Amino acid sequence: MKLKVVGTGSKGNAYLLENDTEALLIECGVNFLEIKKAVDFNISKIKGCIVTHEHADHSKSLKELIKNGIEVYATFGTFNALKIDITHHRVNTFDRDNNENFINKKIGNFTVKPFKINHDVADPLGFFINHPETGNVLFLTDSCYSNYTFKGMNNIIIEANYSEALIDEKLEDKAFLRDRIYTSHMSLETCLGFFEANDLSKVNNIVLIHLSDSNSNEKEFKKAVEEQTGKTVYVASNGMVIENFNKIPF
Repeated sequence: MKLKVVGTGSKGNAYLLENDTEALLIECGVNFLEIKKAVDFNISKIKGCIVTHEHADHSKSLKELIKNGIEVYATFGTFNALKIDITHHRVNTFDRDNNENFINKKIGNFTVKPFKINHDVADPLGFFINHPETGNVLFLTDSCYSNYTFKGMNNIIIEANYSEALIDEKLEDKAFLRDRIYTSHMSLETCLGFFEANDLSKVNNIVLIHLSDSNSNEKEFKKAVEEQTGKTVYVASNGMVIENFNKIPF
């Protein structure tokens, strides 16, 4: 299984888990052409697209995906905010059970378990994704912290948007903007706390995504996570391909 970073950051997010026969698109916040290029224009390979929330840098191409026959998955709140007709046969809502827990969705050979996150939108999600090749993949972005710990993770794709020290320094006179970032995105410091709280013994790859252009330092972030976790760490960039995004490294 490969992980392809079609886009990352505030200009647009889209990530592909892909093997020779199928792909799962996570987010569609880039031009549809870029998504088509990423799968060599074989869009029938995309078994579905899962979307965390309605902000354009995560959902920009949603309507085009639907028009081109690709199944899309999000919460009712997200579809409602985007004015998407949920009765359309390509539109799939993540439903809850009687205990208000989200129900798993099977998308091709991917099993997706959504979970609630903390962002300033209608009904945002993170995803715990399983595939026979990747094992368990955590996808967590645009959340100021995680409500949960996770067992059996094999690969992690997680936001490390900013350094608290950097935004305190740069936005000292812009408290509203600073506080909005604090309450809607994950800092490096919170990301490191997440790693400390979770069992990483089976984790092969950690991919840091959605870094702020002005409030982060790629080399320092990568070094900090490597030193704490001892794992293989990548900082996502547009066009990056991680070839062995698997349950068992080889």
